[in-house]
Amino acid sequence: MPDLDRFSLKGRTALVTGGSRGIGRAIALAMAGAGAQVAVCARHRDACEKVAEEIIDAGGTAISVAGNVGHAEDAGTIVAAVMERFGALDILVNNAATNPQFGMLVDAEDAAVDRVFEVNVQGPLRLISAAVHAWMGQHGGSIINMASVGGINPEPMIGAYNASKAALINLTRTLSHELGRSGIRVNAIAPGLVDTEFAKVLIETPKIHERIIRGTALKRHAEPDEIAGAAVFLASGAASYVTGSVIVVDGGATA
Repeated sequence: MPDLDRFSLKGRTALVTGGSRGIGRAIALAMAGAGAQVAVCARHRDACEKVAEEIIDAGGTAISVAGNVGHAEDAGTIVAAVMERFGALDILVNNAATNPQFGMLVDAEDAAVDRVFEVNVQGPLRLISAAVHAWMGQHGGSIINMASVGGINPEPMIGAYNASKAALINLTRTLSHELGRSGIRVNAIAPGLVDTEFAKVLIETPKIHERIIRGTALKRHAEPDEIAGAAVFLASGAASYVTGSVIVVDGGATA
């Protein structure tokens, strides 16, 4: 019989950015269900509080932490808020992302490309740095970066986003080597198409949606909670020897 206690997150503290909706919300709820106390982070406090309340109503422990990962000064503030409330930070899920650039990459405006990398790459790196110096450097931990299949097999018209996710994958692998001796595991999840507000235009545009799901083995897109299981696994003791990995959850699109 499998030892299911190895998948438990009881006694651990998790910070989930972009946790107010979509994949981030699903991960926050799943980690709370696995026993973690969760800090739900997003730009708007009201949205964070709604998810935190869901967790509390279900018998879990959660707080809301408002912050913008695209603002350099917010990283330290976000981590400090978690430490002040819980006194530990064992799991960091860098899920928040943006994509204001759509169209030919050669026509992209500098400001849009800068914003993509500021949020999708610099934001996670700053939060990782803050988490390492506040807790993980001395106590170990699990860092999970939300990448994308676009960072592995890029498609046209969202080039800046794809490039940022490829950079995040490389950052994940680099940090796994740099932080491994401190007992910190660094992994990434690369989802395919997921039914979220972020991917709404892809879901609701029949021509695009049909083309994407036609390329999957399961012939459908994913729901947010189908990504959350991979995050719980990576955060748990069951993944104690997993680091520097990219878990692809794409319904077989890259198979």
